[in-house]
Amino acid sequence: MLTMAPIRSLLLLLTLCAVARTGAAQPQEAGWISYREAYRAMVTFAKYGKAKNFLQNHYQVTPKDPGQSLEGVRLTLTGRTTQLNLPLDPTGRTVLPLLKAAYDENAMLVLNRNASLFTFQPRLSIVPRVDGIYEGQDLRMACDQALQYMRYTDPGYASRQCKGVRFAFVPKSDAAVRIRDPEREVTLVPELGPAFDGEANAGFRVMTYRFADWAERIHVISQNAPVAIAPVIE
Repeated sequence: MLTMAPIRSLLLLLTLCAVARTGAAQPQEAGWISYREAYRAMVTFAKYGKAKNFLQNHYQVTPKDPGQSLEGVRLTLTGRTTQLNLPLDPTGRTVLPLLKAAYDENAMLVLNRNASLFTFQPRLSIVPRVDGIYEGQDLRMACDQALQYMRYTDPGYASRQCKGVRFAFVPKSDAAVRIRDPEREVTLVPELGPAFDGEANAGFRVMTYRFADWAERIHVISQNAPVAIAPVIE
């Protein structure tokens, strides 16, 4: 007759075997993804040789569910010799360090949530100006730089065109974006929408400057710092 101690040992052994068999699925559910995968996705922009002076590239974590918040979500780069907190901005973006040591040791990007409920991707955006004043021609060039890079990484963008630029602010902001030319000054109408096309979170305060509505030589004035400036490519 088996005593309780051997039975417990047998159950523990069976449990460990089950975990080993399903181990490939465990990390994603437990909240981590491969740093190597993120590194490869980000290094493409770093090595891109064409014009990109108006652009910046971040790594982004976004909920798949529109009702899910990023509040309290934390991302950490964890490896044998690496331990870094990667703060997320309101859109879920962070600056991903390109560390050879972390790549070589196959470090983990650890999320304190179920990783299967989030998407992870590079996110291209336009560099904000400290003074909040943008030349219309510069914004057109910025959008074109973004489009050229997207065409470089995804042939599906070959037939798409730059249509404008979207300024996104936190939902409860009283931010305003004005368009000024020699004859008039107009404040863009704010809407609720995503900071970037295709995102589930459509709760940002957004204002879109569409190129077709204005001459090239104008000024776009943002009275508050946006959380993101995104090219509008359709």
